[in-house]
Amino acid sequence: MKLKGIIFDVDGTMADTEELHRQAFNEAFHEFNLNWHWSKTDYYRLLFISGGKERFKICLEKDKELKSKIIDPHLFIEELHQCKSNHYRKMLSNGHIQLRPGIKRLINEAQDKGLKLGIATSSCLANLKTLINSTLDIDPKEIFNTIISSDNVPDKKPSPIAYQYALAGLGLKPESCVAIEDTQNGNTAALSAGIRTIITTHSYTIDNVFTGASLVTNHLGEAKNTFKTTYGYAYNKSYVDVELLDHIICHHINSSSEFVLPENISNLN
Repeated sequence: MKLKGIIFDVDGTMADTEELHRQAFNEAFHEFNLNWHWSKTDYYRLLFISGGKERFKICLEKDKELKSKIIDPHLFIEELHQCKSNHYRKMLSNGHIQLRPGIKRLINEAQDKGLKLGIATSSCLANLKTLINSTLDIDPKEIFNTIISSDNVPDKKPSPIAYQYALAGLGLKPESCVAIEDTQNGNTAALSAGIRTIITTHSYTIDNVFTGASLVTNHLGEAKNTFKTTYGYAYNKSYVDVELLDHIICHHINSSSEFVLPENISNLN
């Protein structure tokens, strides 16, 4: 088997957290008495900017009146983001989220088969810990061999740096790994690090452009909750498992990112 490791994004990939994030942002705005409110349409656009602090900076630049009143913009953004994170983790702790279909199953299978597991996220470690503790009742360090977050890599996706650090932490080459992502920026980041990608879309990313991805589905799937493929070859599989991931990295993608269909594969799922 050529597959040696799987690297997961977190928000939107492991759990459909983006709507909780949006609500937490709005709670923070209310607590700070800001005349800001991010609708679902607003948030869809803002998700093309990786990182909450980065989104705040953009909004603050546009809000000239508010910006003129703030003495220390950096401190303001830090405090606002901390407030938002507190609201978000409270929502997670209250059990307002579950892992997406296939995540727990794939993690368990990968561990059983001795694969290495990594995290490459633009979120912070505290958010990851709360999510994993809330959904799996375990510390993420007991599952993942390396965790790269905004705490140790400030460069956000589509920069490939988080994935490059994840590969270094796993001690693996990019051609032996697969990244599980949900956004256009995440897809670009992983591909730029030389890693094949599986994309699981959701309401905020379903119409993103995933050029170069090996497979695009609505989720990873389960035996009784199979995925729907919008792009790529699923090799007669109805859910993502280790065998499918190994098939994907064993077959060639040429320089134009068009798939070369192996001779023994005739069914496009």
